[in-house]
Parts: sequence; structure tokens; C-alpha cells
Amino acid sequence: MTRVLRTVRLWGETVKFSHSVFALPFSLIAAFLAGRAIPDRGVPYIGQVLLVVVCMVAARSVAMTFNRIADARIDSMNPRTASRPIPSGRLSLSAAWLMFALFAIVFAAACGAIHVIYSNPWPLRLCVPILIYLCGYSYAKRFTRWSHFYLGSTLALAPLCAWIVINPASVGWPVVVMMLTVVCWVSGFDIIYACQDIDVDREQGLYSLPARLSPAAALWITRTCHVLTVVGLVVLGLLTGLGWLYWAGVVLAAGLLLIENSLVRVDDYRRVNAAFFTANGLLSVMLSVAAITDILWR
Repeated sequence: MTRVLRTVRLWGETVKFSHSVFALPFSLIAAFLAGRAIPDRGVPYIGQVLLVVVCMVAARSVAMTFNRIADARIDSMNPRTASRPIPSGRLSLSAAWLMFALFAIVFAAACGAIHVIYSNPWPLRLCVPILIYLCGYSYAKRFTRWSHFYLGSTLALAPLCAWIVINPASVGWPVVVMMLTVVCWVSGFDIIYACQDIDVDREQGLYSLPARLSPAAALWITRTCHVLTVVGLVVLGLLTGLGWLYWAGVVLAAGLLLIENSLVRVDDYRRVNAAFFTANGLLSVMLSVAAITDILWR
């Protein structure tokens, strides 16, 4: 039992389980927006919301586990990542593959439950293509400097999939705007995160915007992405008719993005983690609380 718990703990460290905070809030916003179109309810069923959470966490776990397996050799040559469980030998590849398979099964089972309980076949039909697309990100950095936007697109699937789970018939422009907003937001902060590995990426022939262009140019792309993120949040609010609570969340989100971009400079990457995790974690949580409270209140 102790060995099993140790393996689970190491796996959690491997996939950065706490980083689920980035995608989950946008899934929940989409779920509650989609629920407004359910006749005679106006809100999603509790079971639907729980299955959205299970699907999102399981899919992310599959993608992150695969990423750590695919990048084990690369991580072992990077001083920043060499101490991760797989490259350091603390977590075996066989254990990682077992976790990968386990969460793939959980994801497929949750999609099947949505089909059986709510007569919605779409999640089950799409589960395999979605997992393949998510895992494909692991190889993007090997051939394109725009891999940050591939990562953004993987997280952008979260609100789309949540909307499909709740009410596929109502998928429309709001979810498209949400997806584009998430792409800009995630791509922007991933560029900031990549600034830590510029030298290693160049030595290993990997692609990232900071390594292939320059840190200054890459950070300007981040700022552009985050301006577009705020624009996307504004457009979403207008399309969905959300109220003052949501708009307060948008103002807070804009302020956090401003702080995030001020924390990292071309000659100073010491506060990358604060910019990457703290600012973005607060943004996603506060925005989702504001949006969902606004939806339920109205």
C-alpha cells in the first residue's frame, strides 16, 4: 500500500495536478452557459457538471502523463527539469504508462456515462480523437515554434467539450469566442514559461518563440495575446448578455494579466513562476466564480 501511495504521489508531481486550475474554470463557465438553453431548467444537471469535471481532469491527466513520457530524455538534459520523477528515475516508465492507461479508461468511461445517463452520444464519439489531439502536443516543440498555440488549442477544447456535454444543440458563437480567448490566454503565458529554457531549447534544436525569435519579440507576442484575451472576454460578455458580476471579473482578469506581463522582463526571469501559476490561477478561479455566480443569480 505504501508503494502504491508513493507512486500516486510521484505521478501527481509528474503531471502537476494542481495546474488543472487553468482549464477547469473555463469548462465550468461553458457548462453553465450551455445550461441556460436547457428547457424548463436554465442550469445544467449536477450529474452533468460532475461528469464534465471527471472528463476534464482525466483528459488532462492523460495528456500530461504522455507528455512527461515523450519528453523524458529531453527533460533529463535540462537542469530545470532533470529532477522530475521520470528523468530522475523516481517514477518508472511502466508506472507512468499504467497511469496513462488508467486515466484514458476513466475518460472513456465518463464519456460513456454521459451517453447512457443523458442520451448524449457525442462525448463518446469524440473521446478517442480528442485524446489523440491532446497527446499530439508533446511533439509540437520538435518541429514548430508555434507549439505554444498548439498547447493553447488543447486547453481551448475544454469549454467546447463541456458545452457539448451539457447541450450540444446550442453550440454556437459564444463557445467559439471562448475557445479563441483560451487559445490567446494560454499561448501567452506558455511563451512566458518557455523563457526559462531558451538556452536548452537552442542546444537541443527544439522550437519555441523565445528561442527561435528573441525573448523581447516573444514577450511582445505574449502581450498581444493577452490584449486579445481581454477583447475575447468582452465579446463573450456581450454575446451572452452577462451582468455586472461577470464584468467585474473581466476587470480583475485584465488587471492580473497586466501584473503578469510586468513580472517578466527580458533580463529578469526570476518571477516566471509567479507570473505563470499565481497570476493565471487567480485569473481563472476569480473569473469563473464571477461568471457562474452571475449566471445563477440571473
